[in-house]
Amino acid sequence: MSQFENVTLVKEANVYFEGKVTSRTVLFESGEKKTVGIMLPGEYEFSTSQKEEMEILAGKLAFKLAGKDWETIEGKGVFYVPANETFQLKVQSVVDYCCSYLPNE
Repeated sequence: MSQFENVTLVKEANVYFEGKVTSRTVLFESGEKKTVGIMLPGEYEFSTSQKEEMEILAGKLAFKLAGKDWETIEGKGVFYVPANETFQLKVQSVVDYCCSYLPNE
């Protein structure tokens, strides 16, 4: 889906790593939550409390999930992060992304 309909947008930005990673929260009538944002080149580590779908819309990055090897996405791609995990990113060009928070199983 290239656009969201009938949503609430939280105006305040989520800012990480001195502004090198930013996003805005989108809330759906169904209770679903997503963030959409930009990551500038750099190396980052994030922790999750909820399962996440990371949809890369543009750019190039490598990601490493706990216990896995590094994988690369250039252009568009998706990866999933389990709940209560830490993952690493090596962003090589500006990355446009959408993160969907999924129900924990």
